[in-house]
Amino acid sequence: MSDAAPRSGGLTLRAMVPNAITAAALCAGLTGIRFAITGDFDKAVLAVVLAGMLDGIDGRIARLLKAQSRFGAELDSLADNVSFGVAPALILFLWSLDDLPRLGWFAALAFAVACALRLARFNARIDLADEPRKTAGFLTGVPAPVGAGLVFLPLYLWIVSGSELFRDPRLVGVWLVAMAFLMISSVATLTWGKLRLRKHFRLEALLLFGLIGGAMLTEPWWTLIGICLTYLALLPVGIIAYARIKRQRDREPDAAG
Repeated sequence: MSDAAPRSGGLTLRAMVPNAITAAALCAGLTGIRFAITGDFDKAVLAVVLAGMLDGIDGRIARLLKAQSRFGAELDSLADNVSFGVAPALILFLWSLDDLPRLGWFAALAFAVACALRLARFNARIDLADEPRKTAGFLTGVPAPVGAGLVFLPLYLWIVSGSELFRDPRLVGVWLVAMAFLMISSVATLTWGKLRLRKHFRLEALLLFGLIGGAMLTEPWWTLIGICLTYLALLPVGIIAYARIKRQRDREPDAAG
């Protein structure tokens, strides 16, 4: 996300900061592909995780600096497509799916194309203020960075256990396709905005986030596994919460009538 060019025709430093972060996220995703080609799959995954972290702050910095623009939104979308669609698909293909080149490649294609479709849908419709799930504080489908993190779950498990079971191309292919459908689905998913902490739990929450940060540095793979399992466990919570809100909205016109 970034600012439009000023009237003088150049970019101010304020406008370049969020764009530079987005470009760095794009480079991280591409570097993940490079690591996968050389067989350094742990580094490949960490490169995509770094891209996700950078993607999480570029938009916030753009809003903080009041540097949003259409150019920044398009650059962010293109970077997300590479870092969270193409890169994970190629990394998993080189890690596992190459053993079943035909079916494995179709699974990789499914994930990469699903990511592109999700981003196109977001740009065309999901960003509208009157989109029903957004007005209720939910997202539609699994976000692209989260989908990229979830799709690597078999690889995380393989790294910590060393079991070739998690590298089975049939298992990885099914998981890849399942995550692809979750990204383009109409499932209502929770956002940070839906999390409301009671006042007497705020310090404990800060402690928890601090511990998670420390765990990412000391035990990154177990931490990523825990984050993935927690997110998957919260998917039904989002579905049930949105269904309750939808029922309330459907009853409002009847009550008004």
